[in-house]
Formats: sequence, structure tokens, C-alpha cells
Amino acid sequence: MLPPAFPLFIQTSIFSSLRNMKVYNEIIGNINLSPEWKEKLDNAEIDYIFLDQWTAQKSRFLGKGVSGKEYAIALARHSQIVDGDIIEYDPDSNKAVVLRIELSPVLVIDMSALAEKDHDTIIRVSVELGHAIGNQHWPAVVKGTKVYVPLTVDKKVMLSVMETHHIEGITFEFQKGVEIIPYLAPHEIRRLFGGAGHESHSHEHGHGLHSHGDTHEHCHEHTHDGVAHTHHHSHDGDIENHGHHH
Repeated sequence: MLPPAFPLFIQTSIFSSLRNMKVYNEIIGNINLSPEWKEKLDNAEIDYIFLDQWTAQKSRFLGKGVSGKEYAIALARHSQIVDGDIIEYDPDSNKAVVLRIELSPVLVIDMSALAEKDHDTIIRVSVELGHAIGNQHWPAVVKGTKVYVPLTVDKKVMLSVMETHHIEGITFEFQKGVEIIPYLAPHEIRRLFGGAGHESHSHEHGHGLHSHGDTHEHCHEHTHDGVAHTHHHSHDGDIENHGHHH
């Protein structure tokens, strides 16, 4: 169901438009990861649905292909969309629908060279790096000997900050976001690419990332002519319109 905050006539209108649409609830392959699918779609007519990095974290949304056609997508909860996922292929018409993710680059800091250093050096360099990143208020994900930092300001600025600190024993470079995803867990992907736009209700706390999840409620109070009014809102994880226009 849509949130109660939506008037009934709007809910009726939205459900009416969705009722006649096919709902895609599974990924049938991936054009980037499967040589078989890549060959199969080599001469196919492909309608690409471009997703921003926030929408790509969702499992239920209404996407729009480059053709202008809309697609209702409702995958299993906690599904992780990967760039190149295929949601439809019709061999008779040789047409397919493919999801493309537009992810920002990620600064990858490699600390593997520190493994050969003494404990004091490892601790000192780790603290120096933590200070450099924390001082800029950059979120980060640590995975093994690598630290992943999302693009938060201009690339040149981030590289300049790292170079200014002259931290020994580490290397760093920007890599494509789509190349990083296979190495990360879903919550780490949201940490790097979730952002704070749209319906994101994630907040930074001293102990890490906190998310309200797919369903949440809130209320606010304001005053008109000396009379207090309280408004209650709730939102759930039903299909949302997050089509990306190209």
C-alpha cells in the first residue's frame, strides 16, 4: 500500500497505471559478467534503464528506459542490482531490457605494504590515515588491507588532501564504482553509494552508520494562527518512481 499521506484519488490513479504494467521480479542474466549473454545480445535491440547510485540500492522502483517506456521492477528484498543486469529478453523480437548503474568513482587506499612493517609503524600510519580521512569528514569502508572512500568532492581536491599528508607505506587511486561493488557487502555498498538524497534517512553517528530501513514514520508539529497542528507521515517500500532520464 502507498502511504496514508497520499490522498485516495492519487493512490487510485497510481495503482491504475501500474495495474496494466508487467512487473519484473527477477534478474535473468548479466551482459557484463556472462560471455553467453553478451554474445546473445550482441545484435539485439536493447532498451537501457540508467539508474543513479541511490536508486540502484533499491529493489522496488519504476524505471524508465531510453526508449521512454516505463518498467515496474520489484525484486526480492535485499537484492543487489549489478551493472548490466538483464530483466527481459525476447528471442523472437530480439529485444532486451538492461539495467545500467551510474556510480561515482571511489578512492581506493591500499595499505597492504604495511603488512611487512613493525607494529608501531602499522599503528602510527593507521592513525595518520584515520586522522586525514576523519578530518575531512569523509565516510569510508575498510575491507582487508584496503580503505574505500566515496567521491565527496572534486577528485583533484581529494588527491591533493592525500598527497599533502605524505603518509608512508600506502598507495591510492580512483577506481570505477562498478568495479568496486563485487568486493563489498550490501551495507558497505550503501555506505559508499547510498548518498543522502531522495528518501535516504541515514545519519552519521559517532559509532557508524544508522539507517531507518525501508519503512518509517515521522510526525511534525507547526502552528497556524496560534493553533498547533500535528501531521503524521508514514512511508513504506512499495514501488517508487525513480526513473532516470536520458
